[in-house]
Amino acid sequence: MRKSNLVYTFFISVLLALGFLRCQKSKGGILVDNTVYIPLPKKVISPKDNPTTPEKVALGKLLFYDPILSGNKDVACATCHHPEFGYAELIDLSIGVNGVGLSSKRRFKTDNDIPFVKRNSQSILNAAFNGIEISGAYHPEKAPMFWDLRAQSLEEQALLPIKTFEEMRGHDFSEAIILDTIVKRLQNIPEYVGHFEKVFETSEAITSTNLAKAIAAFERSLVSNNSRFDQYMAGDSTALSLSEKTGFQLFKKAKCTNCHSGPMFSDYKIHVLGVPENEKLGYVDDGFEKNFGFRTPSLRNLSSTAPYMHNGTFKDLEDVLQFYKDLSSGLSKNDQVDKAKLDPLLKEVDIKVMDMKPIISFFNSLNDDSFDKTIPKEVPSKLPVGGDI
Repeated sequence: MRKSNLVYTFFISVLLALGFLRCQKSKGGILVDNTVYIPLPKKVISPKDNPTTPEKVALGKLLFYDPILSGNKDVACATCHHPEFGYAELIDLSIGVNGVGLSSKRRFKTDNDIPFVKRNSQSILNAAFNGIEISGAYHPEKAPMFWDLRAQSLEEQALLPIKTFEEMRGHDFSEAIILDTIVKRLQNIPEYVGHFEKVFETSEAITSTNLAKAIAAFERSLVSNNSRFDQYMAGDSTALSLSEKTGFQLFKKAKCTNCHSGPMFSDYKIHVLGVPENEKLGYVDDGFEKNFGFRTPSLRNLSSTAPYMHNGTFKDLEDVLQFYKDLSSGLSKNDQVDKAKLDPLLKEVDIKVMDMKPIISFFNSLNDDSFDKTIPKEVPSKLPVGGDI
């Protein structure tokens, strides 16, 4: 982290410790109710062992759109994380292997024994900032990923869908050999050989480790850090409408910030909420450590990521807010989750029906579509760009 960022982080920490934070402007943010609100950083930090270069990002982009990475050569990363839908998709549970179509139009092919992907596809936008603290500090080597925190960086995250049966691997290859299979495929494509050798400055550069680094570098470039809320936090008092400002106040008053805090509006912690099961899955998803807990999602770019929650069980934001309103009574919405297991923070949440529209209006101020939406015209494998969509 740069020296200036360290100084700012130290300054904010001291103010928090001394309890000096009130409703006042501060350089790069606003200090309200003992909580600091700052815009997303303008620059992205990369891990020391995977510095970002334009060439690496370009290679990662080709790989991201190339179905050569899947067992049946029919699914790409972009199949379920498409720029048209904010690098997510408008469907509750993803369809990976043996599917056709894009987003809400995607269906399994006629002869199918592949299950739905276990959970809702989260947007990759701003995943570079996962784990960011209220001070703005974050560590890309330890960035929490997935709904159950099973990966701790974009590099670690990048390979897991390739290894997962229903996402990209399919029937033909075991988890033990799929990565070696993909590496051999890439090594047989001269264009990829040239790209990898140029980016990693070595011969025999195509390895699973470098594959992950290239994809992570591209994903780290996908940021949307200039929403109207970011502009407001940076000092432009006119960036938000009156309704959005009201919604922000009601959002805080309702104690939503107990979990949705920091520049990404997530504490990146596991919480047990008792979200209803998605019957399409066909079995009970018991979440983190089989305790029905799931990670707090970001609230950024919500307009692109419906339906909501870890299993996409709520079709719109009103459904989500109504769910939290009902939870304030202490009743679990999931028969598998006992009332005593619900996160105690839920007792503090107080959302009123009359406050829902202003809060949703505030959510809209977190949208920002100024991210890379360009799609390669072709990929080195010459397979359909984005998979079978």
